[in-house]
Amino acid sequence: MTATPPLPAQLARLYIRPGFLLRRAHQISAALFEDECRELALTPAQFGVLTVLKSHPGMGQSSLARALGFDNVTVLRVLRGLQARGLVARATALGNKRNVSVALTARGAAVLEKAQRPAERAYKRLLAPLDKDQQAQLIELLRLITGELEEDARAAFVPPGKK
Repeated sequence: MTATPPLPAQLARLYIRPGFLLRRAHQISAALFEDECRELALTPAQFGVLTVLKSHPGMGQSSLARALGFDNVTVLRVLRGLQARGLVARATALGNKRNVSVALTARGAAVLEKAQRPAERAYKRLLAPLDKDQQAQLIELLRLITGELEEDARAAFVPPGKK
């Protein structure tokens, strides 16, 4: 059995950078979610859109994008996929063709309901390597980073009801 050669210093530095680790953790999180929600053919972004729309039916597309920290192009792409599957309906506001509202369909609400258990399993799988205190600490640290650096984000995050 041969030993693995040490990484070049440049690669070792790259692999411990917070951005690299956060991106890799996000990839793993998405893979776990998609694995658990395979039979529903649901992505984390789609789950987020359906979840926000359940609590805020008829929300405008731009507000929906901000509620998830998506840019307008991303939310439009996700909505088109959901609309093609009959999970959401989009309607142009009367008198303002630029204002588009979005709502869950009955089918979308049913898929969201079916996704709750698999989404929870994905969340538990993601945090399984950590004990309870570490899980709470990770969530708190991620909230601190995202909260303190929000104004540097490429897309604004504005939860519904916040200005």
